[in-house]
Amino acid sequence: MNLDFSRRLALAFGILLPIAETVRRWHQLGQPAMLPAWLDDILLGAFLVYAGVLTARERVRGQRFLAAAWGCACGMGYFSFFGQLARFGQPDPAPIPSSWVLVIKGVGLVLAFAALIGALREAKP
Repeated sequence: MNLDFSRRLALAFGILLPIAETVRRWHQLGQPAMLPAWLDDILLGAFLVYAGVLTARERVRGQRFLAAAWGCACGMGYFSFFGQLARFGQPDPAPIPSSWVLVIKGVGLVLAFAALIGALREAKP
């Protein structure tokens, strides 16, 4: 894993994560109490896209933002994955089975940790 992998994955995650979470919770968007459940993924997506774009423009300076964005993603992904695991078998708001949601979150978490490692490697100006 390297910085370019991390940057490209940040752009992909940053775009796909808010879309996937909006689809997952589409029927809950009118419920103010559920706002934090999907707004966090939108904010994380924006942070990842910003860090990815900044790293493309200013490699060394952007690397700090990229590592920070992936650190946030790893923390949020860890909580999300293990929270999903604790609720395994219970209904999920997603239009797919909860087992698939768990697998998707697990793969996303592994990729986020790999991207964090890539973002922490020394950038060559």
